[in-house]
Amino acid sequence: MPDAEHTASQQTAQSNFSIKIHTNLGDINADEWNALRQHDNPFTRHEFLSALEQTGCLVNYGWYPCHIALRDQSGALCAALPTYVKTNNYGEFVFDWAWEQAYISQDLAYYPKLVCAIPYTPISGERLLCSHDKYKNLLINASIELTQQQNYSGMHWLFPDDLDSHKLAQFPLAFRVDCQYHWHNNGYSSFDDFLATLRSKKRKMIQRERRLVGDQNITIKLLRGDEITLPLWQQIHELYKNIYNVKSGVPTLSQAFFETIGRTMPENLVVVIAMHHNQIIACAINLRDSNVLYGRHWGVKDYHDFLHFETCYYAGIEYCINNGLKVFAPGAQGEHKIARGFLPTATRSAHWLAHSGFMKSAINVCSYEQHAVYQYIRDSWSHHPYRDDALPIAIPQLSSFNKSPHL
Repeated sequence: MPDAEHTASQQTAQSNFSIKIHTNLGDINADEWNALRQHDNPFTRHEFLSALEQTGCLVNYGWYPCHIALRDQSGALCAALPTYVKTNNYGEFVFDWAWEQAYISQDLAYYPKLVCAIPYTPISGERLLCSHDKYKNLLINASIELTQQQNYSGMHWLFPDDLDSHKLAQFPLAFRVDCQYHWHNNGYSSFDDFLATLRSKKRKMIQRERRLVGDQNITIKLLRGDEITLPLWQQIHELYKNIYNVKSGVPTLSQAFFETIGRTMPENLVVVIAMHHNQIIACAINLRDSNVLYGRHWGVKDYHDFLHFETCYYAGIEYCINNGLKVFAPGAQGEHKIARGFLPTATRSAHWLAHSGFMKSAINVCSYEQHAVYQYIRDSWSHHPYRDDALPIAIPQLSSFNKSPHL
């Protein structure tokens, strides 16, 4: 892993900037870091990222902090990149097993690699944190040069938003595309107002699912982070862990992590609690900013009909309507979301591989892959549940980021 030392490139030296690699986000002042954010997405907050580091959620699972900081002559922080050295692909949600196998087939090491990402979080957002757009190219160059200096196999930017994706597209990178399903608030005054925009069959399906949850004597309540006590966090975390126990996975997020963000960023937490006979049986842990609700984690003890839909989808939709949020992004995967009002949405990642032959292949393969995914998204739109005169957003025009191979 890289040392926390200055790594100045020729370009940054000529520009009178210095680059420093931080293996502990706590070494960067929280106010300085947060001031670089152009949007209030909670996952790029210093509080969120440092909580992951401080509560044992990263290194044990192959995430080694390696944050890139750009400072000017006065020492002011101008730009930063949340970056990690990875020794596996766990928790990335951009699946590159085929690339790993291709390297292995040629007796090459795919790990370690460098990723700019939010651990365990398939949410699009800012990745190039800059006080001014002019610093973005310096950040991209610095991350590629760090990859070369440390002999990592490649540099990967996961889930950049549209602005950062367009900036990254100016470089000779391979772009991958995937599909998520997001709900959009068209100024609805109530949940019933939203339902009225759906076709009759889908509207009746949702009404029935919500009614049957109530018929099972299940009640739903929503809590902010500062409304959750330590005993309640213990119960929520047990529900969260239970999902992984059932699926034979690993619950990487500690109770201390949830307690920490509940204390340091309570206004960003929206936790849905499902109660049955005064006992908590399920929960959905969401985060929010001024415009978007992000569904992140689901936990359950006792399974009941349609409980997952109510806790993870319908309660979130109703929260967005009641609080004026524009979008509900409930996480990765799940075609069943389309029937419940969530619309296909493209997500992206950008990739640079140090091996020139693999880089050329990656650009070509990703170009074909993009066309297939975009076609899937177009086809998925044909299954939307809305009346044709009541679509909350226009059908997006999708286009490729990949250019002809540069190498």
